[in-house]
Amino acid sequence: MSRHALALCADDYGLAPYVDEAIDRLAHSGRLAAASMLVQRARWPDAARRSHLWPVGVKRGLHFNLTHGFPLSRELRRHWDALPTLPALIALAHARALPLAAIGAELEAQFERFEDHVDAVPAFVDGHQHVHHLPGVRDLVLRFARERGLAVRNTGRVEGPNDPLKRRLIEFTGGRALQRGLRRLGIRHNDVLLGAYDFESPDYRARMQGWLKALGQEDTNARALLFCHPGDAANDGAGDEIAAARQREASYLESGAFSEDLAAAGVALGPAFEPAAGSSSAG
Repeated sequence: MSRHALALCADDYGLAPYVDEAIDRLAHSGRLAAASMLVQRARWPDAARRSHLWPVGVKRGLHFNLTHGFPLSRELRRHWDALPTLPALIALAHARALPLAAIGAELEAQFERFEDHVDAVPAFVDGHQHVHHLPGVRDLVLRFARERGLAVRNTGRVEGPNDPLKRRLIEFTGGRALQRGLRRLGIRHNDVLLGAYDFESPDYRARMQGWLKALGQEDTNARALLFCHPGDAANDGAGDEIAAARQREASYLESGAFSEDLAAAGVALGPAFEPAAGSSSAG
């Protein structure tokens, strides 16, 4: 009998067709609990329409983006013609040098673009490359989520047997401070986050087995979320640094081997970010 529940969340929906098609299949397979969505690209309206066909239980969230492509809001475009790299953003955040009023306007703009095409508010918010937990940004996100009743991805406890440097970087660049804020404000969140790795490992199954083993060490009531980045092979993936990892992830997550590993670990796939009573957020 399964003892632990795990919510599987696919990131980067809306990035490109080769990503969306893999996530669509996982959603329809019943394995996916949630997908986190990028809304800034011109193809976003089409991606949003495709998500309307997903099973009702798959939750749709805003993947707040400050590091890929271009700002959506006029306010942030006054500061940045293009969005900075993650290292540059981290440096600005920890130097307390971010244009926070403009970033708040960008969060509003991305939220509104999500709502306009999904016809519902997001069920949750997180950050592309975990930007939602950075100093300054996290206060905007916490206030925004509390005012709208949104869940937030907690990056304060990143577990697993491998990649300790990456896991601790996520926690200490802002994840632990975010976790304290989520608890203080009573915002819905996952207790444990799994899925962080370097995208270089050729054996995604071994990674998953390690994460499932780590989950087995948690309390059975722990709300665990595993984030993933599935995608298909495609010519337009040439500029995607993790394109090969996306293919490995999709192949495994759609396979019978994933079911076998879940059963062997005593883990059942379950929902993410259970909505509050009366919520009209995006399922």
